[in-house]
Amino acid sequence: MNIDFGKSGGLVPAIIQDEESGEVLMLGFMNDAAFEETLHSGEVVFFSRSRNKRWKKGESSGHILRVRDIRIDCDLDALLVRVQPVGPGVCHEGYRSCFFRSLNHKGAPRVVAERTFEPESVYKTSAQNSFAGEK
Repeated sequence: MNIDFGKSGGLVPAIIQDEESGEVLMLGFMNDAAFEETLHSGEVVFFSRSRNKRWKKGESSGHILRVRDIRIDCDLDALLVRVQPVGPGVCHEGYRSCFFRSLNHKGAPRVVAERTFEPESVYKTSAQNSFAGEK
């Protein structure tokens, strides 16, 4: 089965879900090289749109995502990657999930989760490891 990387300029969205709890942890993008590296390494690799390069989740934080199952949607242009997360969270802001805010009916946000780690202790402030961390 061929993933359609051509529809969105060479990238497909990859929804990352905790295999055990079902919680959605994050959304990233993969190009064909990141997808192949994910398959071969067994750990999630993304393509960073802001840095225009591949990056392995956890390369600076140690919070890796071990692949347990990969599902593809009916249009062959989106992935659901079910993972075993290693570490206290995936969000560079210190939360288990990047989806830690909820919007009310007027669109006002509120934080609905507790921080699981202090970002300052994981992401250094150097040029190579900024709080934008692994984004």
